[in-house]
Amino acid sequence: MSTDKESNTHPFSIKDCALIAIATGRRAYTLTELRNHIRDVRLDSIYHHFWGGLLGVGFEELEFNNDFANWCRKHLGEPALAEQLSVIDPVEFTDLEGLRRELLDIIDERLDSNEISYFLRSSRAFEFTRSLLVIFDTGRRITLPQELPSILPDLSTGSIFYHFIDARRRLKDGSDDFRFWLSSWGEDYNDLRRRLAGIDPFFSSLSQVREELTRVCSEFLTREAI
Repeated sequence: MSTDKESNTHPFSIKDCALIAIATGRRAYTLTELRNHIRDVRLDSIYHHFWGGLLGVGFEELEFNNDFANWCRKHLGEPALAEQLSVIDPVEFTDLEGLRRELLDIIDERLDSNEISYFLRSSRAFEFTRSLLVIFDTGRRITLPQELPSILPDLSTGSIFYHFIDARRRLKDGSDDFRFWLSSWGEDYNDLRRRLAGIDPFFSSLSQVREELTRVCSEFLTREAI
């Protein structure tokens, strides 16, 4: 494999992170209230209610992967709507405004098609929360792509979240930090980048994502070494 870029490619700096939840003061007891708050709330709140659970410490096993679906199912008594909301995959949206619009469209359709939905009221409010991401430099560096299979299994779930999930809202092309870094190594790694792009992190735990990243990198780099 070509190594002519080794001298001018920056090392990959491994970061770790933690999410700090911040209350917004917004509460919804009805589906209409939920809809109106989703329309007006900051985008980092939408982000939190889809992705925050991956890094959060919870003792309750939730049925769905986003907070909106879980609240509609467990507290509002809207199982059909909950199912619709639960299949929304934020990975498929290029920006959070698109994700917000999808939420609003599904809720509006429910309100238009079922008059009873206007009158349902939960005894437990949906508490809108936003996230503050705190980033740490681990001091670890990767200088060659061949190091990925050995270092990935040791990365914390915070590092996986930061580099493979949160990067998608930082990078203009919606990529992740691994694919972005590999792009600087030329066409030799295009196939690996495509394989990494095929990993959907939303419907898996962070530890499962780490395992899949390790598997894909190990298979590709072992094959290329033969």
